[in-house]
Amino acid sequence: MRRRSGVAARKAGLARAFLFLVVLVGSLTWVAAPANAYPVDPNWAPPPTVYIPATGQTIDRLFLDLWRSGGGSWSYGNPITPELTEPDGRVVQYFEYARFEYWPNGDANGNYVTLGSVGSELGAPILPRRFERSRSAPAFMATTEARAWMPLSPEDAERRAVAEPSYRYVEQTQHGVWGGFRQYWEATGEIAYLGNPVSEEYTAGGVSYQVFERGKLQWSEGVDVSLVPIGAELVQRYQLPTAPGQQGGIPTYDEALFVPPLAVPDPAAPPAAPPGGRSLVISLSQQALWAFNGNEVVRTTYVSTGTEKFRTPTGLYFVN
Repeated sequence: MRRRSGVAARKAGLARAFLFLVVLVGSLTWVAAPANAYPVDPNWAPPPTVYIPATGQTIDRLFLDLWRSGGGSWSYGNPITPELTEPDGRVVQYFEYARFEYWPNGDANGNYVTLGSVGSELGAPILPRRFERSRSAPAFMATTEARAWMPLSPEDAERRAVAEPSYRYVEQTQHGVWGGFRQYWEATGEIAYLGNPVSEEYTAGGVSYQVFERGKLQWSEGVDVSLVPIGAELVQRYQLPTAPGQQGGIPTYDEALFVPPLAVPDPAAPPAAPPGGRSLVISLSQQALWAFNGNEVVRTTYVSTGTEKFRTPTGLYFVN
C-alpha cells in the first residue's frame, strides 16, 4: 500500500475618543474580581445535553464531555442510537465510528467512561464450509479477510519487516501496522484512540482495510486514510434502535454554547460621571470600567488592571 495590525489604530482611536481617565478608589458595593481572572457570568452554565440534527440523536453529560474533548464528529462520528442499557449494567451509545460506554461501578481498570472495543467485537468473518473450495469473488474476499485476523508469530513479523521496513509489530495483539495506516494510527494516539491492531492489512474490492481494537481504517488509491463507520455496522448487526428523537428544548450542538459569556457590570449602578465631556471611569476594587459621554454610560465592561506583583497604584489619573 503506497500512502503516502490594527491594534495600534484601535488604541489611537480610543485615546482620541476619551479626553481624560479617572481611576476611582472609592468603596463601591461590588466585590472585586481577581486582577487576572476572566469575568464569567456567574449565572451561566453550559448545556448538559445537545441535539445533533444530522442523526436526530442527543449526547448527554459524560458522553458529551468525551465526545467534545476527543475531537467530536471528526473522531467518533455523530451519535446514531440513543443511550442503551446493557444486561451487565453498562450504559452505551453508538456513534458512527465508535461506541461510548458508561460503567456505573467502574470497569476492570477502574474507568467509568470508556470507548468500546468495537473492532475486536467485529471479529473475523465466519466462513461457510462451501467457501473452502469456492473460487468466487465473495469467497476469496472473505477468506482473505479471515486470514488477516490470524495472529503473527514474532518470527513471521520479522520477515514481514524485512519486506516492508515501516512495519511495526505489536506483541500484545500479535499484529502489525505499516505505511499510511501506521502513520494515521501513530498520529491519532495509537492505543489511546484506536487501540492496537487486531488484524493485518487486507484488500477487498480494491480497498485496503485494517481493524484495530476500537476502530477500522480504510484506504484506496487517490483517497486519504479514513475511518470505516464500524459503529453503524454493529448497530445493523444487533438491530439497535436508530429512530430520531424529539429535540424539544434541547439546544442544537454548537461549540459556541460552551464559551462562557463575558460578565458585564450592571449599567444601572455606575459610579458618578466626572464633570466634562467624554471619559472612562475604572474601579480598581471592582475591576470594572464605565465609558461616559457626558453623564450617559455608553459602555461597561470588566478589565484587568494588573497582577498581585504589579498592582496599579490608587489615585486619580488624567489622559490629556
